[in-house]
Amino acid sequence: MPNSDIPATDALVRSEKRFADGAQYRIEIPSTETPKAFRVALEEADKIGCPIHRVSQGSGIQMLSDDDMREYAKIGADRAIEVCLFTTPRAGFDIGGMWNAPAGKFIQWQVRGSDQLRYSLDEVKRAVDLGIRSFLLADIGLIEIVSELRAQGQLPSNLIIKSSAVIAPANPASCRILERIGSDTINVATDLTIQQLSAIRQVVSAPIDMYVEAPDGLGGFVRHHETPDMITFAAPLYVKLGLRNSPDIYPYGGHLENLALSLTRERVRRSKLVYDLIQRQAPEAIISATNQSHADLAVPATQ
Repeated sequence: MPNSDIPATDALVRSEKRFADGAQYRIEIPSTETPKAFRVALEEADKIGCPIHRVSQGSGIQMLSDDDMREYAKIGADRAIEVCLFTTPRAGFDIGGMWNAPAGKFIQWQVRGSDQLRYSLDEVKRAVDLGIRSFLLADIGLIEIVSELRAQGQLPSNLIIKSSAVIAPANPASCRILERIGSDTINVATDLTIQQLSAIRQVVSAPIDMYVEAPDGLGGFVRHHETPDMITFAAPLYVKLGLRNSPDIYPYGGHLENLALSLTRERVRRSKLVYDLIQRQAPEAIISATNQSHADLAVPATQ
């Protein structure tokens, strides 16, 4: 590709990029929908010896009380674990119908109209006031606005912007745009080859978030054994374990509590399986330490 730093072909190039602490990978537990689920994840992780560096939530800030967010923030601060919350509302929370059309699968996650932009920003500011410092965003316009507010000092400088897997960038140019507009960590399409991940890594420095087991709604791929190579060629990498053959529980409510907690325990168990696999196949791979402060984790301040 003339006049471009984008690789002309997908080829394996060992990544020398790292997290700020020098590590190559971290582990994220997605769909941790409540503080109770967060505590269950930690109990299971402590029992089986699984490191956790980040938990993320998908139902949205709209579904959380102030006390919920304060508790999320406190648990995260106590254990030096990043807490990442999704913003709402989204198109699927609105009266528009395009998200439910055959071609509109991921449109349900976009922000619809100026009012929803305002509502989403209100949620970010509310969560910031309650101690949260990491946000999961699925709309490129919202990503850019939150990034601009951060740069202007209207939002905390240590706020983390995590672009959602439903944006599904699948090439270096798309990932570079997300990084340019403010994404600090980028969920990529779940079906990318190791070569395609390597090509993205050659262009962007932001950590890549990769489902090594994807929820059914994101393809249902089970790629545990590829994880060591993903780390080698795409570090720094957040290793994420969704669950194949499990129900979508968004938006979560108390009527789904037992199911949600069971899913959380299983995500931790699957994460431990992959962590042990990495230890066997790539023991030299460097993982971030747990239970200690890392400046780049932007751990929520207890309010």
